[in-house]
Amino acid sequence: MGKARNQQFEYVEPIGARVLVRKDDPKRETKGGIALPDQAEIPTITGRIVTISAQIENDPDVPLRQYDKILFHPKNAIPVDFEPDNQLFVVPVEDVVAVFRREIRDEP
Repeated sequence: MGKARNQQFEYVEPIGARVLVRKDDPKRETKGGIALPDQAEIPTITGRIVTISAQIENDPDVPLRQYDKILFHPKNAIPVDFEPDNQLFVVPVEDVVAVFRREIRDEP
């Protein structure tokens, strides 16, 4: 047996129908200057996908890819204590409610 040592994790890999998301910083005001309610009152938040699980990657019915900006419901999001600012969350794919796209996809 080798010596036990402090492990540094390099990445987090979501398992099953989940994605790893870096949550966007909450905005307290709109561009027009309207104050927004406390974060707990906002039902959905945005973030950027850091990693997708193998199940999502191989599922043609789930159009999510790494680096996509998404809108997700935070109720079932699990915080990952991986970085000092703790902005990473494992999010079930069913809680991803929208993905932001720059171009319109062609219809088949």
